Amino acid sequence: QVQLVESGGGLVQVGGSLRLSCAASGRTFSSYLMGWFRQAPGKEREFVGVISWSGGSAYEADSVKGRFTISRDNAKNTVYLQMNSLKPEDTAVYYCAARGAPMFSGIDHYTRPDHYNYWGQGTQVTVSS
Repeated sequence: QVQLVESGGGLVQVGGSLRLSCAASGRTFSSYLMGWFRQAPGKEREFVGVISWSGGSAYEADSVKGRFTISRDNAKNTVYLQMNSLKPEDTAVYYCAARGAPMFSGIDHYTRPDHYNYWGQGTQVTVSS
């Protein structure tokens, strides 16, 4: 089992940047696939991106591709979401999620919330215009 704690959210102006962090408990962080999702008020939870167990590959949603970058540091048990060129529509609660055993051959398939077993509590990101 793994526990996840997000941090780094806040209020930022349009075009600004934020870096979210997700710290994981336990000693086997590298055995978890890590994803980021977001949820705006009244909307379903939306896939943002995913990074492989080793960190060697990452996949982002089209809505954030080129602006957001996922990375991880397995030595620090932490996954990051660097968000640049922020837009008002990026306003949401951002969640990190973890999955242990692989289900698919490619990480680009892990885009649904039910593909993940563990979730953090979320961190609010608000982009003001």
